[in-house]
Amino acid sequence: MQETSPKATLDYPMGDTLPAIGQALAVAPGVRWVRMQLPFALDHINLWLLRDELDGRPGWTIVDCGIANQATQEAWSQVFATQLEGMPVLRVIVTHMHPDHVGNAHWLTERWSILDWPCRLWMSATDFHAAQLACQHTTHGGERAASFFASHGLTDPESVAKIRARTNYFGSMVPQMPATFHRLLDGLSVQIGGHRWVCHVGHGHAPEHMALHCPELNVLISGDMVLPRISTNVSVYDTEPEANSLTLFLQSLDRMRSLPKDTLVLPSHGKPFTGLHTRIDQLHEHHRDRLAEVVAACRQQPTTAADLLPVLFKRQLDLHQTTFAMGEAVAHLHALWHQGTLTRALGTDGVYRFSCSRAAEWI
Repeated sequence: MQETSPKATLDYPMGDTLPAIGQALAVAPGVRWVRMQLPFALDHINLWLLRDELDGRPGWTIVDCGIANQATQEAWSQVFATQLEGMPVLRVIVTHMHPDHVGNAHWLTERWSILDWPCRLWMSATDFHAAQLACQHTTHGGERAASFFASHGLTDPESVAKIRARTNYFGSMVPQMPATFHRLLDGLSVQIGGHRWVCHVGHGHAPEHMALHCPELNVLISGDMVLPRISTNVSVYDTEPEANSLTLFLQSLDRMRSLPKDTLVLPSHGKPFTGLHTRIDQLHEHHRDRLAEVVAACRQQPTTAADLLPVLFKRQLDLHQTTFAMGEAVAHLHALWHQGTLTRALGTDGVYRFSCSRAAEWI
């Protein structure tokens, strides 16, 4: 995820107000904002409490979970003790399968399931099964990831060795997934606390991301699809090595233009804001600029994803950031390759290089 430089400004209705760890802040009727820490450069995640009632039982729905570590679980326990008004958590909704969103799904649903009430996980089927597989297999590390990044030019022995050795990246933050779930689908209306929340599918960042829009409240829980200050990570990884993730992501953003311009957007990172259409325009401009930089580099010489890291990212990257940056570089190359602007060739050294196609014109 990269900082963007918006030309038009967004509005932040809450100003600089942030909920303290373990506390909740009201942002709309029946909607409360919870903020928890992450052990990364992106150091927080926003989670949401929705006042709810299921089958005549009053309580709360949680949207997104945080990673499964002691600090996050202790913060959740503080929320339960002070913010729920004596009512239980009835269900857990997860926007997508990344660890900071699904990490505590098993812990939360087990914590709030009782004999006569199963607290169920609600999420898309694609992301549910992807998360289950990721718990059982190496992701974002191990031999296959190291080979994939090496095939795109990351051949530095130290980096390759570190990626190869990182065999429990996902499982360390998502040790277990619930055995059962309730499926969310694009366009599905979910009744939460007397309000209708409509699922909006997003692709490119995760396999089947679900944002939630409430027309009556004019609120969008955007997950990671629309963030106010940074661009969403859009990557290609070894599990789907020919993916066209960036094109899918931009198409998903355009579908969100159907929502009102003054929608209150509740993002997973950053502060709640209004200016959804402005932000979509900014993200399109950001990626147009990055794609133009990629084309310029590929006009000069056949180019690998690793060659593009200093072009697309102007700061020093640690290993964690490098793996995401490599995924993003491949995603930008693939967007141009799939549309015919670039051609791809596999060298005798096993590395893919991309060049401008004579038959294609960059617009």
